[in-house]
Amino acid sequence: MAPSITQLLIILGIVLLLFGTKKLRNLGGDLGGAIRGFKKAVKEGEDKKPAADSSEKLESKEGDVIEGEVTDKQTDKDKA
Repeated sequence: MAPSITQLLIILGIVLLLFGTKKLRNLGGDLGGAIRGFKKAVKEGEDKKPAADSSEKLESKEGDVIEGEVTDKQTDKDKA
């Protein structure tokens, strides 16, 4: 159930009495700045997508050698 307009006005009046208009104005400005900063960061993040996300896909070549030791998980457990 949504609060009515009169209930919202009463709540706003109580908040104004508790915090004062100057503090609420500062809080609103800080909140607006934070939202602007967040939107700017999201926009910059979208502009700097990694190359792997582009339409070009990296394909492995046949004959590539992967170096390293191949072990069996079971034998590793037996050693421990």
